[in-house]
Amino acid sequence: MDSAKEVMEDKEERPSRRPTKAFQPRSYQIKVFEVAMQRNTIAVLETGAGKTMIAVMLIKEIGRKLIENGKKMFIFFLAPTVNLVNQQYEVIRDHTEFDVAEYYGAKKIGEWSAEFWKKEVGSRDVVMMTPQILLDALKHAFLTLDMVNLIIFDECHRATGNHPYAKIMKEFYHKSGRKPAIFGMSASPVVRKGVSSAKGCEEQISELESILDSKVYTVKDRAEVEAFAPSAKMINIYYDATNFNFQDMKIKLEALREKVDASLVSLQESPSNQFKDTNDILMASRKSLSRYHGKILYCLDELGLICAAEAAKVCIENVHVLYAVGENEFSKASFDLYIYFLEEVLHTIKKILPHDYEQLTKTESNYIEATKMGLVSPKLDKLVHICQSFGSSKKLLCLIFIQRIIAAKVIERFMKMISKLSHFAISYLTGGNSSKDALSPKMQKATLDMFRAGKVNILFTTDVAEEGIHVPNCSCVVRFDLPKTVRSYVQSRGRARQSDSRYVLMIERGNTEQRDHLFDIIRGEFLMTSSALYRYHKTSISKICCEHKDVYCVGSTGATVTADSSVNLIYKYCDKLPKDRYFIPQPSFQLLAKDGLFECTLTLPPNAAFQRMAGPLSTNSNLAKQLVSLEACKKLHELGALSDHLLPFPEEPLETDIGGINKDYASGAGTTKRKELHGMISVRALSGTWAHRPDNVTLNAYKINFVCDQEGENYSGFFLFIEAILDADVARANMELFLIPNKVVKTSISPSGKIQLNADQVEKSKLFQEFFFNGLFGKLFSGSRVQREFLFRAGHKISWSSLNMYLLLPLESSLLTNHGTLNIHWKAIDACASVVNYLGNIHSINGECCSECSVDSCSISYRASSKKSDIIHLANKSLNTEHVKDSVVLSIHTGRIYSVLDVLDDTTTESPFDESFDAKPSQFASFIDYYYQKYNIVLKYPGQPLLLLKQSHNPHNLLFSKSDGSTGQRLMVEKEQVHARIPAELLVHIDISTDILKSFYLLPSVMHRLESLMLASQLREEIGSSHSHSRISSSLILEAITTLRCCENFSLERLELLGDSVLKYIVSCHLFLRYPKKHEGQLSDHRSWATCNSTLHKLGTGRSLQGYIRDRAFDPRRWVAPGQISLRPIPCICGIDTSDVPVERRYMTEDTSVVVGKACDKGHRWMCSKTIADCVEALIGAYYVGGGLSAVFSLMRWLGIDVKFETTLVKEAKMIASRWCYLSLVNEIEMLESKLNYRFSIKGLLLEAITHPSRQELGLDYCYQRLEFLGDSVLDLLITWHLFINYRDIDPGELTDLRSASVNNEYFSQAAVRHNFQQYLQHGSGILLGQITDYVKYISENQGSEDMLPSAGVHKSPKVLGDIVESIAGAILIDTELNLDMVWWIFQPILSPIITPDKLELPPLRKLIELCSYLGYFINTKCIYIGEEVAAELAVQLKDELLEGHARDRNRKAAKAQAAACLLKDLEKRGISHTRYVSRRERELNSRDISFHSAIDLGQSAYSTFLKENCYPNDLSRLSSSKLNEPVILPIKMQKGGPRTALFNLCKILQWPLPKFESTEEKFRTPIILNGVTTPNFNSFTSSIMLHIPNTAVIRLVGEQRTDKKSAQDSAALVMLLDLEKQGICAMKEP
Repeated sequence: MDSAKEVMEDKEERPSRRPTKAFQPRSYQIKVFEVAMQRNTIAVLETGAGKTMIAVMLIKEIGRKLIENGKKMFIFFLAPTVNLVNQQYEVIRDHTEFDVAEYYGAKKIGEWSAEFWKKEVGSRDVVMMTPQILLDALKHAFLTLDMVNLIIFDECHRATGNHPYAKIMKEFYHKSGRKPAIFGMSASPVVRKGVSSAKGCEEQISELESILDSKVYTVKDRAEVEAFAPSAKMINIYYDATNFNFQDMKIKLEALREKVDASLVSLQESPSNQFKDTNDILMASRKSLSRYHGKILYCLDELGLICAAEAAKVCIENVHVLYAVGENEFSKASFDLYIYFLEEVLHTIKKILPHDYEQLTKTESNYIEATKMGLVSPKLDKLVHICQSFGSSKKLLCLIFIQRIIAAKVIERFMKMISKLSHFAISYLTGGNSSKDALSPKMQKATLDMFRAGKVNILFTTDVAEEGIHVPNCSCVVRFDLPKTVRSYVQSRGRARQSDSRYVLMIERGNTEQRDHLFDIIRGEFLMTSSALYRYHKTSISKICCEHKDVYCVGSTGATVTADSSVNLIYKYCDKLPKDRYFIPQPSFQLLAKDGLFECTLTLPPNAAFQRMAGPLSTNSNLAKQLVSLEACKKLHELGALSDHLLPFPEEPLETDIGGINKDYASGAGTTKRKELHGMISVRALSGTWAHRPDNVTLNAYKINFVCDQEGENYSGFFLFIEAILDADVARANMELFLIPNKVVKTSISPSGKIQLNADQVEKSKLFQEFFFNGLFGKLFSGSRVQREFLFRAGHKISWSSLNMYLLLPLESSLLTNHGTLNIHWKAIDACASVVNYLGNIHSINGECCSECSVDSCSISYRASSKKSDIIHLANKSLNTEHVKDSVVLSIHTGRIYSVLDVLDDTTTESPFDESFDAKPSQFASFIDYYYQKYNIVLKYPGQPLLLLKQSHNPHNLLFSKSDGSTGQRLMVEKEQVHARIPAELLVHIDISTDILKSFYLLPSVMHRLESLMLASQLREEIGSSHSHSRISSSLILEAITTLRCCENFSLERLELLGDSVLKYIVSCHLFLRYPKKHEGQLSDHRSWATCNSTLHKLGTGRSLQGYIRDRAFDPRRWVAPGQISLRPIPCICGIDTSDVPVERRYMTEDTSVVVGKACDKGHRWMCSKTIADCVEALIGAYYVGGGLSAVFSLMRWLGIDVKFETTLVKEAKMIASRWCYLSLVNEIEMLESKLNYRFSIKGLLLEAITHPSRQELGLDYCYQRLEFLGDSVLDLLITWHLFINYRDIDPGELTDLRSASVNNEYFSQAAVRHNFQQYLQHGSGILLGQITDYVKYISENQGSEDMLPSAGVHKSPKVLGDIVESIAGAILIDTELNLDMVWWIFQPILSPIITPDKLELPPLRKLIELCSYLGYFINTKCIYIGEEVAAELAVQLKDELLEGHARDRNRKAAKAQAAACLLKDLEKRGISHTRYVSRRERELNSRDISFHSAIDLGQSAYSTFLKENCYPNDLSRLSSSKLNEPVILPIKMQKGGPRTALFNLCKILQWPLPKFESTEEKFRTPIILNGVTTPNFNSFTSSIMLHIPNTAVIRLVGEQRTDKKSAQDSAALVMLLDLEKQGICAMKEP
């Protein structure tokens, strides 16, 4: 008693996962609990007595003790049905604080691996499941009972015979060394029929006790039990036997059945039905015909004529549903016969029924007449009266048990016709997954929930609701059909839980058989109760014999298979073999009787690990079948076809150089979701130490020459000086630099020998480089305007990194001798040095100006003159006006470098100072005033004209074209140039040409490209130095390591596409040749393992490939030359000291906010995991382009994949095929060879290529599946290579689309039909023959139409047709000993016409997505499974109209494609088409420059039809009141992009078109002020937004002024969101 109270008052300090429901145990529950704590117990208590709560007490107490002792708690709660698992799960979850899980078949637990089981159960405390799941887990050694503390068996009386309860105990519990505690629960421990004596009852209870190793216990004092679980009052209701037998009707129906059956038999004689599959369907159809006939006759006899008519209607509905979802029970012809039969049955019945028979149930008088006429049977009539006796109470909950499903359905319909019962909600509940009439588990649960909730008053049910269903308010149970067993009697009576409930038994008056049966049941219950009550004092439990001689156990895991489970395992193994709709691989058993014994021979499908096995002699046929299956399981495991857990196919990859690489690798590797931190590999060729040495140096020189395509545009050449010798292709690289507007500078690199520089030259050269790169792209002065430091002040040295050491010096081309002598432009270098000296002299050490250049006494010694002169006085010299123009100058007050455009004779320092482009009023009166107030400078030459200067600017990325090469349309708009006007006396003249200055703006892009080529060359050297590698150009490797994110004119995508095909081909060939015994399914699995992104990622990171990948657009502002100081440093916050980042979990994330590609100063950057896998494939593609398969093999060996094609294996494959006998098909073989224009040396290869698996049933040992596996990769590679070579200028996306349109089953199927390959297909399927015939007809009728395009998605080809094209390609490859050129020579005419870009038709769904993406519409997609078909619904909300497309198909993808095609047609009717709105170039621009998350400016084309009138917020009242029950909770981040993203998400949720933004820009000459704060920006933006709410309003609003366009759009989006929030449309919150 005390321990029970402790259970209920458990106050352990274990953290509670959730609040639990309170429970006060009853005294009898405490008694049972205390017994159960002492020994294994079977608690026998009435239904409703609270047995589950005793289990709760046990779980809590055992759990408490285990936790106190620091042990792991693990408890199983088993229930025989899914409904009971759900019900008991909720009770345990609500009354305990433990971690509870529920497992059942619908959760696909059968697919769980051992590792997943271990992980799943390791975190659980209590697991609820059906017993079969536990049995399977124990057999496969996923679980062991020694890890379990307690097993609870609900409805434990089922533990008999071969029930999973019994098998768990016999096969595992009784053999276990450490046994868990057992607690069983039952209201009726006696199960079987015929319990007519105390002895029989005792035997059954003893057997149950032995199996469960437990003692039965029940409460002797029944008073309290009766008080809490009162027994329903039993009432016998008698009905008369029927007086109508409808004999004439039965004769007519039987004649009709025989007629239709004869028609079905005649169908078997047609050619298509000579095959086994169609013949089997017809045989099944005949059996189903008899079943439907029997159902109707049953209803006629038991329920009357009206219900027989309803039964016919139910059958018609079932047939339509089954045919619609593709049940193989019907062919089209048999379906028609079925419908004819059932409609004729219905017509025959209706002939006898009154015309208005359905009205007979509406009034009492008519109903009585119907009963007298035999339209309603006396039994059913009595049930109607019983239901009428319930009165009008809507609180009634009544269960009516009916034996057959058809009767439950029909009676439910009939009762709904009775007008006097119309106030009751009536439904039915049927179970049994094997029956096509049964409700699904989901529907069963929903119906039960409605019954419990009182939404259904009367529920007609089969025995599915007998056991365990808890409905506390059920007040009446009616047995329309008597219970068959004591268990059924007790369990069904226990469903009446309410006090004063009734248990009604309907008995036929005068039926002695029913009377005697009922008497036996009642006596059996008494005997059962008595036996349970008086067994407590007996202490011994008889031991059960658990010896299993016929068992196979795997030593390494403990997994077992017994003789009786081996047959099922063999079927499971065969089910995993390759199959299609026309062939289901199954085992075949042949029995042979020998002298009273039986021998069974097992034949497995030819693609199994072995084909035949004979078993030992046995005493009966069933045992013989089991024993041969057991031996087969043992052999399959030995051959590796069953894993060590005795599952079909091992989970581990093949023991080969390409398998298993990705096993146990971190989840997410190779996916776009996972981001990884990686370092960058430095370019070795640019490293050095020479700049730090004080002596002479010898460097390698490489000339950089620039040639502009526009006349008169000149750029000075430069020299690159480095220590390393560059590879030839890098040293002679060529590139194009794209300037705005439409200007191209062709750049060439050429080696120029070696040069020796002395120490002085080195220092001057370094100074030149430091001065110009910092002066143009950095800062020459630091600090404030008053207190500044000169970069080249005395004693200050700029550090040069040894990892980035080279010189870029100008070339004086006019001084090149005829011998090509190197001539550096030393004059320019010296001029630079003199300017540095001058600037150093006028600035003191502490940054103050010297006395000579003070405000009132500048170092400029010239005096003002009132006369106009051609002499311009600069800071360091005076020059003639004509020499000033086109010169290079540097301002002494800012340190910026300019080129002089003109001398402004009409503007002097005394002229008014205008601040903005629009000449708005300024706070400065003149330029003199401006310089004095801003820089504290007094100008000495007020009358001297100002100079118009071209400002220096940040370098640009010149490596990608700014215009469309085909149309000339600009992709980027040139910004309006802003020129400076500065007094000449503040400018220092630099004696270099503007050509040199212009070249400096080219050098960052040139050097970035050269560095990238050097890196590619370095990778090539890493991979290997064989002769084949020398053919792989650095530019090709560079393309393979450059992602689309780099915004170059090339990327790895084209090579990745090719590499994917090359890798697939190589791996397929390797597997095909090396594993001739593996079937297509195994080969495909291992190919997937070897080529998946996870494997490729592992290979790439294993070779540090991630360090070579270029994954971000070149940012010239962050590029620095040696000696240049970065203005945009990104300090490393990664916590890693080295440049390399280890591949560890802590440097991986799935956080979507992580920015990919942006590197810190140490080179660490985040990268998508998939990028590495893509790069591996791209490298394979590059090596294939440059060196063919031999080069790819070298690369793969470097990566760690040691594959090669051995000629001996090819000859072995040919030898195997030479065994197939083709003599009976010699004519067909020769005719097909003629079509192929190729003669096979091994005819067996072609025979194998045209043999469908369905022929295996005739005993053939081969089929086309393995060759199809090989040919798939062959055609993939050949077509991809053809497209790659012939369409070099199309973008990667279009190339992918072309490949997808050209390498697919539909395309191959059409090719097969064009050449009549289907005539030579050897198969054994009538279904396949019919589908091929229909498809060939379809092709001939639609030749040339758009629907015939492979991507149209509006038709279905039998996959077999495409398969044989692939298998023939595989056969030719083997016959030609892997001659790809020969295969293409043969197949190019077969596949012609190959799709070209102008003929490319995108798939419908792709077109719809692109069109809606462009227009800013969302697609709402719903897919549901209806039988074996998928029903797809796609909806698009237009401006004020919702369009929907519907389609059904066996394949989800095909269903969505057909629905999309319907939507596209509807959109085209409204003038919205893909060709009109979305060009390929526009799609490319959209993908590069904009995204939904950056709030697309959709353009006028998308919104030309929008309403023009203004709409105000109060117009939204219609929407908020009618469509939205409550505001949409909208998380919003206030940082940049947050408001736009939030508005986008709101539009997506509500299916609104995306908003349109329009932005206006304002420019200023001085920094603008926003909200009282001066910003560094000279431009401001304001955005307006327009949002169209379908059928409601168009809202236009304007955001606030911002300094960039996207921030202005954010402001407008936020204004819109605030407005919508006011109207109750949304509610914003912090995420």
